[in-house]
Amino acid sequence: MVAGVLRLLVPATRSALEDCHTCEARCRSLCGSVSDEHLTEFADIAETVRLRPHQRIVTEGDPADHTFNIVSGAAKLVKALPDGRQQIVGFLLCGDFFGLPVQGAYPYGVEAIGEARLCRFERTRFEALLRRLPAVETALRERLIGDLASAQEHMLSLGQKSALERLTGFLLQLSGRAGGLGLSSNPVQLPMTRADIADYLGLTLETVSRSFGRLRDQGLIAVRGRHEIALEAIDRLKELAQGDDETVRVRPTEGEPRCRSAGY
Repeated sequence: MVAGVLRLLVPATRSALEDCHTCEARCRSLCGSVSDEHLTEFADIAETVRLRPHQRIVTEGDPADHTFNIVSGAAKLVKALPDGRQQIVGFLLCGDFFGLPVQGAYPYGVEAIGEARLCRFERTRFEALLRRLPAVETALRERLIGDLASAQEHMLSLGQKSALERLTGFLLQLSGRAGGLGLSSNPVQLPMTRADIADYLGLTLETVSRSFGRLRDQGLIAVRGRHEIALEAIDRLKELAQGDDETVRVRPTEGEPRCRSAGY
């Protein structure tokens, strides 16, 4: 665990159950599948972790001894490359759960984007709780299936889609995730930076900025500051995400992956 995080841990107390009952993330997370009768069991094994912006709670290669739930804020999954560079491989939003299934060591690092609050569970105690609460285990399995489908879609995006298709798909994915977690799906909240988006999509910052500009100029989105995007024409955006980008094509900058099927 990264130095500096442990002193931010708040041990569970008798007030932890009250925190669980009033937690805004409960209806969006695995805890939403826990009945009031069993919520005490969750509260008893939970620790609160508060993170500063850019602080890591998980480092790639650390023993996978804990699982986590995002209560507020957002985080990014970071994978180290052999040459020392890092690649963002995913984002975590309020209500997201991570750390399962992981065996041995964490295959990625997790870094807070801004200020964030998490619940931390000792892995062995959490797994024992899952065995006693099949409804929670089922909810976890459904989330993992959804995560796998999203990962497969992202791999397709990197290998076969144009810059504009990647960005449009990313915005729609965030919108869908927010809606699925009980948050507002439109406008889309973007807690991450444009550089983070570029890293995740395998593009340059310049290309991401030009893609946002094209979508805005076509009236498909409205940019409401650095962290909020209104989707103005969702049906058209869905068409673009599926490959119909003839009217607003953006070519990747030199050195970025080029999509053969898009005619680059």
